[in-house]
Amino acid sequence: MAGADIGLAPAKINLNLHVLGRRPDGFHRLQSLVVFARLGDRVSIRPAAGPDDRLVLAGPFAPVLAEQAQGDNNLVMAALSRFREKFPDALPHPLTLELEKNLPVAAGMGGGSADAAAALRLLARMSRHPVQPDDLMALAASLGSDVPVCLNARAALMEGTGTRLSPAPPLPPFALVLANPGKGLSTARVFDGLARRDNPPFAFPERGVARLERLADWLRTTRNDLEPPAIALLPETGEGLAHMRRLPGSAFAAMSGSGATLFALFANLEAARRAAEQLRKELPGYWIAAADILP
Repeated sequence: MAGADIGLAPAKINLNLHVLGRRPDGFHRLQSLVVFARLGDRVSIRPAAGPDDRLVLAGPFAPVLAEQAQGDNNLVMAALSRFREKFPDALPHPLTLELEKNLPVAAGMGGGSADAAAALRLLARMSRHPVQPDDLMALAASLGSDVPVCLNARAALMEGTGTRLSPAPPLPPFALVLANPGKGLSTARVFDGLARRDNPPFAFPERGVARLERLADWLRTTRNDLEPPAIALLPETGEGLAHMRRLPGSAFAAMSGSGATLFALFANLEAARRAAEQLRKELPGYWIAAADILP
């Protein structure tokens, strides 16, 4: 993320998600093309006044995070703990980590993983000793299957349990409208609702795609295998999708990850913002945002 804001924990959007099988250890083999939006949570780190490291929650979704008892066990603090274990004398002590929670919780946008990845980037920058990229990536992998892709925060193909990454072939620039009904979905329950777990993979054009229309056409040949069970658990997901597919200028719309956040692709940020304004009138109870994708 050279030149990017390393304190930003950008939203991860799964443009598709194929479930290819279940491993003996219970984890699923997945395949997904992911991009990152130019909006998200924000992590900052400063010296602490007290004797111990501490986490401060802020932002519009901080109360939800605290109510769900995730604050005390947040992946941001886990990232700090793992970093201190790996590099015992690299950081000042104690530290205050502030997590500004701007994205809905349990929303299928990699929120906790992106927060942990942002913390790792900041910790590496403030370390007294140089931190090698491979060491930082190993720490990310130890925190969860989504943290490595969030550490790079650029378009990628995810395979296996999500930790086998390769750069995405070239994609056209585009913007997103994101919508969430304000209700979380349990990833485990969504996976439990799969009709089948041995679905066919997709093949992405090796040379990439140059135009948004071509990308949308290709996405329509792929799937999010978690979308049907998510809609069965939370009908608002399907209702929101119907609205997003009717938005003027919407090239493609689907659910991200295990839900319940929905996305639609637009040619540019201006078109996405106009569509988001219309959608707020149609879905007044939803969290709705518009953003470019990160290159």
